[in-house]
Amino acid sequence: MNTDDCINQGYILKGENPLEVASRQLLKDGVNVLHTIGGDDTNTQAAILSEFISEKHKGKITVVGMPKTIDNDIYPIKQTFGSNTSAGQGALFFENVVSESTANPRTLIIHECMGRDSGYLTAATAREYRKRLKSKTFVSPFCTTMISRDIHAVWIPEIPIDIESEGSRLKKIMDRTGNVNIFLCEGSGLNEIISEMEKHGHEVPRDAYGHVSLANINPGIYFSKRLASLLVAKKTLVQKSGYFARSAVSNQFDRDLIDKCARAAVDAAINGISGCMGEDEEMEGYPVRPIEFSRIKGGKPFNVNEELFQEMLYDIGQTR
Repeated sequence: MNTDDCINQGYILKGENPLEVASRQLLKDGVNVLHTIGGDDTNTQAAILSEFISEKHKGKITVVGMPKTIDNDIYPIKQTFGSNTSAGQGALFFENVVSESTANPRTLIIHECMGRDSGYLTAATAREYRKRLKSKTFVSPFCTTMISRDIHAVWIPEIPIDIESEGSRLKKIMDRTGNVNIFLCEGSGLNEIISEMEKHGHEVPRDAYGHVSLANINPGIYFSKRLASLLVAKKTLVQKSGYFARSAVSNQFDRDLIDKCARAAVDAAINGISGCMGEDEEMEGYPVRPIEFSRIKGGKPFNVNEELFQEMLYDIGQTR
């Protein structure tokens, strides 16, 4: 909820500082520990509130943050809650969706994964899907094969997209297999889309934090329209796995990570130490600790030089 929403709902009066309103309420209620669960915006805003209370009201509220975002894009946290689970769920999602490629000739399927600045989730989902695919057996001469069900492109924000070059490469695959499957990170090509919107005088929608509203821009639809003509696709399908993936029950990996961070959070709260719990990747051994809020920020990119990612690009014939 942003400031305008709070004003409309009557939570604050026009002209009031939201930090002041929140501070007064927290102090009135006797709150001394504030637990926040979310990404960089959630945790850094809570830290700003804590500093405001300390400086203006001479009070103290310990802020204990928990890094829950499937984008896995927070500095300097090695792994955020939910991203591992979401990769597996996204793979399961596409495993079903890709069957649509057998229903029509020359089908283009774009699987859009969440991720504003980081292609981590898209890459991890693609890797998990291909792992599942390799465990399956295909019987000749049926039309569905390992190649037709494979991923043919992985587009993420960290790698520029040459749509003409990729279109030429992917058309050859379409001619051979009758379908093309693309894993697209929703933040890919964002600057290009924004530039085109502004060029035509369209307003760029933004959320309460000032971020471009990806849901309203819809990168998957944008790229599908450009690609359909290049590939001479007869059917185009854009499917988003984000809400399906992030609403799933945590897998064992994430449950273990949550347990370690929760234990560290309790200790931090008892000792009055503010910070965002997580594996500090800037310290040797990646210890789970309350990471100082001054070091917490979003926009951490995915490491495209990661060996497993490079191997996948090579396997699918995509070059950087």
